Amino acid sequence: MPGYSSRRAPVNSSADKSGSSIDACIEEQYDELIKLATALRLGTADAESILRRFTKHNAQHPTYKALCELGKALKTTFLCDYLRLESLRREIHDGLQVIENWNSANDFILYGKGGEFSTNRREDQEILMLSLHLLQVSLVYVNTLMIQQVLAEPAYRGRLTAADLRALSPLKWQHINPYGTFILNLKERLPLEPVIPTFGAALPKLQASLD
Repeated sequence: MPGYSSRRAPVNSSADKSGSSIDACIEEQYDELIKLATALRLGTADAESILRRFTKHNAQHPTYKALCELGKALKTTFLCDYLRLESLRREIHDGLQVIENWNSANDFILYGKGGEFSTNRREDQEILMLSLHLLQVSLVYVNTLMIQQVLAEPAYRGRLTAADLRALSPLKWQHINPYGTFILNLKERLPLEPVIPTFGAALPKLQASLD
């Protein structure tokens, strides 16, 4: 063809050399990386102590360098999958929405002092976090019972589709007043009857969508 040149495009030799050196670095430290991964999985070491060991003398340890390069490779692979797969982007977006919903619930429950810890004592902080978790679990449990009782009514049987059932969430707090005095009486129970919800034909559709 006129004007066609059979010469190949110039190859970036420096990039090739850099990539080969990175591969060699990871390959040389492969056994050490496996040991560290096993220690983290078994709980015999934590990530903070491992990083402190590598950065203690302010020198780049070869195993630490291999960890950094391996992390960059994994991040690059993840970004490629994220840009290529719409299903992965949707999954991540849905997960972020769940996290944001939990954070909003935490702000609603722990509203005093802007949601910040008012003490530096570790014991008080643990009590505060355990109380927050207890309230979260109680909120979800009671809402679940209320939703079951509503859906068990004949008026709602067969009306909800699989998409409607997937959208249901017991993490709701708009019907709760967080202010005032609440008296805890362990001898009384909430007026909620134990029911087994029947959703009619929606359950097989929901199960099929989940499979």
